[in-house]
Amino acid sequence: MFVGLDMGTSVVKAVAFAEDGTALRTESTPIALGGHGERVEQDVEEVIGAATGVLARAAGGAAPALVAVTGQGDGLWLVDAGGRAVRPALSWMDGRAGDLVAGWLADGTGDLMYRRTGNVLFPGSPGPLLAWLDRYEPRSLDAATTAACCKDVVQLRLTGERGTDLSDASVPFLDPRTRAYSPEALAALGVGHRAGLLPPIAATLPYGRTRGGVPGLPNGTPVVSGPYDLPASALGAGVTEPGDGLLIVGTTLACQVVVERVAFDADPVGFHLATPRPDRQMRALPAMTGTVALDWVLGITGCSHGQVSDLLAESPRGARGVAALPYLSPSGERAPFVAPHARAEFTGLDLRVSRADLVRAMCEAIAFAARHCLEAAGLTGELAVCGGGVRSLAWLRLFADVLGRPLRVARGPEPGARGAVLAAVAARGGETGHALDTAAWTAPEAVVDPDPAGVAFYQQGYADYLFRVENARARWRGPATVLTP
Repeated sequence: MFVGLDMGTSVVKAVAFAEDGTALRTESTPIALGGHGERVEQDVEEVIGAATGVLARAAGGAAPALVAVTGQGDGLWLVDAGGRAVRPALSWMDGRAGDLVAGWLADGTGDLMYRRTGNVLFPGSPGPLLAWLDRYEPRSLDAATTAACCKDVVQLRLTGERGTDLSDASVPFLDPRTRAYSPEALAALGVGHRAGLLPPIAATLPYGRTRGGVPGLPNGTPVVSGPYDLPASALGAGVTEPGDGLLIVGTTLACQVVVERVAFDADPVGFHLATPRPDRQMRALPAMTGTVALDWVLGITGCSHGQVSDLLAESPRGARGVAALPYLSPSGERAPFVAPHARAEFTGLDLRVSRADLVRAMCEAIAFAARHCLEAAGLTGELAVCGGGVRSLAWLRLFADVLGRPLRVARGPEPGARGAVLAAVAARGGETGHALDTAAWTAPEAVVDPDPAGVAFYQQGYADYLFRVENARARWRGPATVLTP
């Protein structure tokens, strides 16, 4: 038995897998987000308690051959040598460093960072948060010995081992050419003197054994940390070859494509997440839109998620001329273009428009946004999908028509936890005496083929969508940068 632990932003999940990839037990528990206004924080002890609790329940009294940890990336988790918090963790959703990032984008520091690391700056990434604390709360940094991401803190508490993997190290300080922290990137953000807080980067993945009486697990249980949830989900979905991609239809659209090189010369948008193979990078364009936009329309129209399939059936392709832009996030959009003041809209409305037309128009717009990101990221091969949005078969078929390709529905449950186990066994299988059939673990649950008629229809629909985006950008305040394919 192998247990995958996924430290989400609002839910901690653990899945026990049999050797053939069958899920034996799935356990989860919610965790709270605290803070106020633009400050979003989490209680480290609550998170650790949630992790050990779901681990014990998923193990079910048995001794796992291995525990693999993945989870939310970015943010800043400050702990002492024993893994105890020196202050609440700063979430990746935290916005207190927004003014610092705006200044860096204006003075060219943001562009310099992209040319060095292949990654954009955003307020909730470790670099800006470290810089903010250094300016306004230096005593917290002075009291800490490690500034890490969530899964690395869990690893430290379970095993006493301090480290991180290449994927979490990527944003924002990793130089992909040297596969080490970049002194120039640290200096550019004014935190070179805090470099000692960054955990060492493991060549494969951080590894240790449980100690100190972890509830429900025998001392000495192997624990492997990483990669974090985006690349872990790609591994769990079998996305490993150049040109192949993963679309996570969640609250936001997390679009990833495997590439062979970092596009340092491209427009500075999105992220390149390093993997243990120097010739493999995950090109990630996480849009701010996603099911959150559908949730908004459903709320406005008084409809429920259970009605989505029927609503899509009531309204024909093209939603009787109603069209939408799905940019409902107050912070605008970040992929495949950066536009802090991007806003949503509906066009083509008259008194004959129905609730079904509004819902279909937004579903189509979200699918167009996914295609925009995936094309910009370089998708040329197979595409896997996962996330809450794939539960609607009707919407999934719409995605297939808009994207013009078959969709491989990732094997459940929890592709992130599944991918973490696969990565852990690949990295440490020799030490644990195990090997897994990756093809069996990642075989899709289903393949949804596009309808040729739908593909033809949405070719023009997508062109119209891009035209509306370009016109809208002229109205949005602030700069916007488009990433070309």
